Amino acid sequence: MTLLYLVRHGETVDNANHIMQGQTPGELNTNGVRQAEELAERLKDEPIDAFVSSDLQRSIHTCELIAATHGKAIRTTSLLRERDWGSFTGKYIPSLANLKDPSLWPDDIESLEALKARAKEFLAWLKKEYPNKRVLAVGHGIINKAIQSVYYDKPMNELKPMGNAEVRMLELNKLTSEQVDE
Repeated sequence: MTLLYLVRHGETVDNANHIMQGQTPGELNTNGVRQAEELAERLKDEPIDAFVSSDLQRSIHTCELIAATHGKAIRTTSLLRERDWGSFTGKYIPSLANLKDPSLWPDDIESLEALKARAKEFLAWLKKEYPNKRVLAVGHGIINKAIQSVYYDKPMNELKPMGNAEVRMLELNKLTSEQVDE
C-alpha cells in the first residue's frame, strides 16, 4: 500500500494579503515557516520514505523544512502545481467575490476537468513511482482538493479546504481503476 501524507504549503506573503497566487512561485512568510517547522516536528518520527513537492517555491520550501528532519532530499513535479488562475493571478481575492459563477470567468483559467485530470495523473504517478511507500507530498489548496476529489470520488465543493501546513492521509491502495488508470 502506498500511503500519501498530503500537505498544503505553509502560509505565504500572498496568502496573508489575500492575493490569488496561482502558479507564481510564492514566498513563505514568517508564520508559514513556523507552520512548516511545527509540522516537521510533529512528523519527525513518522517513517516517511520519500518527499515530493510541487515545483513552485512555496511548496518546495515547506517540503524542504519537513524533509530536513528526516535527512532526505525532495523530488519536485509540476503535477502538484496549483490551479492556473490565468488573468485572475495577482488579483486581490475579495475583489473577485462577485465572480463566483465560473461562466463569468476569463477563458485562460485552468478548467476543473483539466485540474482533476492532473490530480488523477499525479495519483497514478505516485502509485507507480512509490509502490508500498510512505510519501509526503506538498501541494496547494486547490490541487490538493482536486486530488481528494478523485480519491474520494466526490465533487470538489463537498470537500473541506485544507489550511496552510495541514496534512491529510490517503491510502492509495483503496483507489479503483476508474479513479486512477493503472
